[in-house]
Amino acid sequence: MDFDYIVIDCPPSLGLLTVNALVAADEVMIPIQCEYYALEGLGQLLRNVDLIKAHLNPTLRLSTIVLTMYDGRTRLASQVAEEVRAHFGETVLNTVIPRSVRLSEAPSYGQSVMTYDPGSSGAMAYMDAAREIAHRATVA
Repeated sequence: MDFDYIVIDCPPSLGLLTVNALVAADEVMIPIQCEYYALEGLGQLLRNVDLIKAHLNPTLRLSTIVLTMYDGRTRLASQVAEEVRAHFGETVLNTVIPRSVRLSEAPSYGQSVMTYDPGSSGAMAYMDAAREIAHRATVA
């Protein structure tokens, strides 16, 4: 069976699971919450990716950053998004994932947001992000 993508979802730590996933991966996609402490965590995660690249997987590359939990009503979310875009440029998706009650509720019902409420703003944003990722792959 052929696959276009295999996504390995891991915690943003340098635990064994994450190390193994990064060694097996070709690319890293990082979702980042539009919160202040997420920027600090991003720096540490990127240092971890660099360590894996230097010692275990020299072909690993950061391909995509997705801005998540974006609340357009706050200046902080806008500032974090601007800072990430300024530093990472085209690596950051144009699509942002909004903070959404439906996104938070779906796992408590054992569902993804796509089955729980496919018309919600969060589900539509994730679909747009998936389309943008697929488009980037065909253009590259």
